[in-house]
Amino acid sequence: MKYVNRINFLRRWSLGSVCLVTVTVVLLAGCASQRGCYVGVQGGGMVYYEERGKGEPLILLHGHSLDRRMWDTQWRDFSARYRTIRLDFRGYGLSSAMREDLHTTHVDDVVALMDSLKIERAHVVGLSMGAFVAGDMLAMYPDRLQSCVLCSGGIRNSKGPSEPMDSAENAKRDQEIAALRLRGVEVMKREWTEQLVSGGGSRRETMRKPLRRMISQWTAWQPLHKEPRLFYGKEAWAELRRKAPVSVPLLVLRGETEGKTSRARELDYVKDGEQITLPDCGHMMNMEQPQRFNATVLSFLSKHSRQ
Repeated sequence: MKYVNRINFLRRWSLGSVCLVTVTVVLLAGCASQRGCYVGVQGGGMVYYEERGKGEPLILLHGHSLDRRMWDTQWRDFSARYRTIRLDFRGYGLSSAMREDLHTTHVDDVVALMDSLKIERAHVVGLSMGAFVAGDMLAMYPDRLQSCVLCSGGIRNSKGPSEPMDSAENAKRDQEIAALRLRGVEVMKREWTEQLVSGGGSRRETMRKPLRRMISQWTAWQPLHKEPRLFYGKEAWAELRRKAPVSVPLLVLRGETEGKTSRARELDYVKDGEQITLPDCGHMMNMEQPQRFNATVLSFLSKHSRQ
């Protein structure tokens, strides 16, 4: 397939400045285009995102230790029907580094991205950590959602940003960080990759290579530092209960080999929700069973689209 790849760089002129990249890829045979850019967010950070397709906005939120590339097997199918956007959370992929003194959340960065792109409402699909963020959005910003898909995760039952770390938590994190340094980051990465792969179904080996690539390139900043409260967690649960019933259509997806069969609590607080277990796959269902995952998500989105 013929293509034109145009990359414009604003070079790094001084130490500590941010290198902005704009990428445009035009696929001449399919007349599809993709662009990647940075957007400024709170605290001087920069979030990298890629965009492809036309129609209603659809935002994809990645998991911990991974980045936007975990959605490669969804990118073409989803962007054929929607204006599809995938981003790297701060501290992952091509986005700027996280800081221990930063007072913000991942969902607030997503909303800042939407504001920058002049998107009022979007369909949002999050997996694992991405589902923590999508769950925060369901509770804190339901007016910005056209629909919500929570895959292998949901709203965390953890302290939110209004409760800073106390001395006991600080001491515990110091011990955990010291133990990880002694054990070795590369050992942790190999074991984490194996855990994600081994929890899958019959096609689990197909995702080993892309998982290993992303995890090997991950900086591992999060387990080596005292990460700020990046999820609303218990505050989101309180807000969801206060606003219930929320009118955002909700789909909860679980992988069969995850072994999680209980009904998701989020469904108790929405007017229109459903839960589906995808067979023969685990936590990373979108990478392990992409065709089944894509068909399930697109079917749900089509029922709740205005286009």
